[in-house]
Amino acid sequence: MKRTVLYDCHVESGARLVDFAGWQMPVQYPGGILQEHLETRRSAGLFDVSHMGRFEVGGKGALDFLREVLTNDAAGLPAGQAHYTLLANPAGGAIDDAFLYRFYEDRWLLVVNASNAPKDWEHLNRQAAGFSGVRIKDLSGELAMIAVQGPKAEDIVSSLLDKGPLPQSKRNALGKAVLAGSQTLIGRTGYTGEPVCFELFVQASAAGRIWQILKEKGAHPVGLGARDTLRLEASLPLYGHEYGIDLDGQEIPILTCPTGRFGVDLNDPNRRFIGREAIAMQSAGVEKRIYPIRITGKGIGRAGSPVFLEGRQIGRLTSGTMVPYWVRRAAGPANQGEQGAGWQEHFTGQSDQRAIGLALLSGKPGPQTKIEIDNRGRRLEAIVVKRNLDNRSALFTFAVIE
Repeated sequence: MKRTVLYDCHVESGARLVDFAGWQMPVQYPGGILQEHLETRRSAGLFDVSHMGRFEVGGKGALDFLREVLTNDAAGLPAGQAHYTLLANPAGGAIDDAFLYRFYEDRWLLVVNASNAPKDWEHLNRQAAGFSGVRIKDLSGELAMIAVQGPKAEDIVSSLLDKGPLPQSKRNALGKAVLAGSQTLIGRTGYTGEPVCFELFVQASAAGRIWQILKEKGAHPVGLGARDTLRLEASLPLYGHEYGIDLDGQEIPILTCPTGRFGVDLNDPNRRFIGREAIAMQSAGVEKRIYPIRITGKGIGRAGSPVFLEGRQIGRLTSGTMVPYWVRRAAGPANQGEQGAGWQEHFTGQSDQRAIGLALLSGKPGPQTKIEIDNRGRRLEAIVVKRNLDNRSALFTFAVIE
């Protein structure tokens, strides 16, 4: 198995390591998944995401190339910004979902899923053969990637600043600065649903030192287990679950997933990109969609569990788990404590758990629609919800308790 440059840091912290897409990665640390999830929501989580693929695209034909191979329009992405995007196939399914970063005017950084990096590399190079002057370089080995996510993330990252400011306080903003003596590319991006979030790109030789300093400043190491519960609570898709091939062997159309709509740009009628025709048809309506659900009865649903409405199967869970949340008690109006310092007055310091998931469903069920989840022959009561996480708080991200 491959190891990231932060492998020794994980071993020293007592992490339990597992095989993930051919990488030896921490699934959890001694405090456990629940603690890692809760500390990310209350304070700041620290994630090793160096196993993901990082491809630099440059050269005189780079922009035309990116406009053809990615669903979002790279021409609309100014330097200093990033956006969500996908690599589509001609049928309108996802080869992968990705983030495109433009730290510089003349080159872009495409971050892809670890499990798909080899096939993405082959796909991109195959497509690049049809363009003149495109240069694709794999920076995955020389450029490490560390995420810091949560309400205290900005305080922690800013405490490392030697030179240069953090990116402007806006989602997907980018910047360049010197952190703890190392030149660092900084993006306000992440995979937890946290409104305060950073992903740091540093030279591999400096990654271990930066990781240790971030820990000393109060960031809590988080493994793959809590990374999954955090993204699921925020209704963020995972390739192989909400994208790719479903459990019935059918390809999931990109716009079946609501998040996919943020990664597709059909505004320029003259731009032809791979999968455009099929995705344009999806924009007129899809047979099924991904919905967040919450189990109200006892039990937990898992990926593949059938979903029923009034006795009729309408789909399956694509992801399911049990997630912890901090209990929030408001004394007064329902919106009291949702903004600013008022939150601290109503935070109890207690936590609880609940079963949630994402489901691929037909029939357009609305919020609060009562459904049932089949768990090995036992029916669990559940509802369709708008969201399982409310991240509108300026100070703190908390679970929606209805």
